[in-house]
Amino acid sequence: MALRGAVLGLGMIGHNHARLLQSSPRVEFAGAVDAAGDRFRSVADPARVFATLAELLAAGPLDFAIVALPTEEHLPATLELARAGVHVLVEKPLAGTAQEGRELIAACAAAGVRAAVGHVERFNPALIELRRRMAAGQLGEVFLIATERNGPFPDRVRDVGVVKDLATHDLDLVGWLAGAPITSLAAQTSHRMGRPHEDLVTITGLLANGTLFNTVVDWVTPTKVRRTRVVGARGMLVADTLTADLTFYENATVASEWDQTQALRGVSEGDAVRYALARREPLLVELEGFCDLVEGRPDARVVTLEEGLTAVVSAEAALASAASGETVRIAS
Repeated sequence: MALRGAVLGLGMIGHNHARLLQSSPRVEFAGAVDAAGDRFRSVADPARVFATLAELLAAGPLDFAIVALPTEEHLPATLELARAGVHVLVEKPLAGTAQEGRELIAACAAAGVRAAVGHVERFNPALIELRRRMAAGQLGEVFLIATERNGPFPDRVRDVGVVKDLATHDLDLVGWLAGAPITSLAAQTSHRMGRPHEDLVTITGLLANGTLFNTVVDWVTPTKVRRTRVVGARGMLVADTLTADLTFYENATVASEWDQTQALRGVSEGDAVRYALARREPLLVELEGFCDLVEGRPDARVVTLEEGLTAVVSAEAALASAASGETVRIAS
C-alpha cells in the first residue's frame, strides 16, 4: 500500500521533492503547501496545492510530509505535523537555532512520529564511495578533509547566511566521512552583498580522531563548485558532487641518489584513477530511505534528527568563532 505523502514549500528544493513524490510508485501524492502558490508548476493537479498546512491536513489522512520551508518555519511546521501524528523529513538545516532543533526533536519523540533530516549530500554516489574507500583503508592514515562549496547568490535565501544554509552540508560531511565528530573549529566570515547575513566563510578545525578539516563556502563566486578532497598517507581522493565523479590520486615514490634532497621532495603524483560509479539522483535515494523509515524498516538509510542538530551546533560554533575571533571547542 502506497504511503500518502506531501511537501511543504515549493521553492528550489521543495519543487524537486514534489516531482519525486508524484513519480514514486511508493507514494500517493497528497499535495503541497505554499502560500505563494506553485510558481515552478511542479504539481500536476492544481487542486493539490494548498495555501496552509491546516487545509492540507483537512483534505485527508497523511502518512508523512517533507518540510522544505524557510529555516525559521521548520519548528512550527514540524510541531503541527507531529501533533497530527504525521512522520516528517525536515530539510537541512534542521532548525534556525540549536535550541529550536532540540524542541523539534523533543516534539517528534513525544508524539511518537518517525523523523529524519534532509542532508542530501550524504546520498551522493561519489561521497558514498569515497567514504567506503576511506573506511577500507585505501588512503591509510587520513590527514585532511577539505571541502569547497562555492557559487552565485541563491535568490531563494532570505533568513540565514552561508553558514547555516550551505556550510551545514560540509560541517555534517566532514564528521560523517571520518566517522568522528568535530571537537574544535575557527572561522572567519565576510559580508560583501549588503545583507545582514554572511556571504562567505572559511572554517578550519579538528575532528576527535585527530584529522584536520577545512571548508570554504560562499555565494559570491560566479561558477558553481562542489568539491570534497581527502588527503592521506597513500594519496588523495577527490569527489566532485556536481558530476558525481570520484578520482584517486596515488602517491608516487620519487627515487633519488641524493638523500638530503629526497626528504625535501615529499610526495609526488603517481597514477590517477577516475572510478566508474552507478549514478542515482541523491534526492531520490534520500526519499527511498525515508519511506523505509516511515514503514518501520530497521535498516532505513536516513540522517537522524540528532545528526542534523549536530550540524546546527557546529554552525553556531562557526558563527561564534567568527564573531569573537577565537577558536571554539564543541562539547561531545
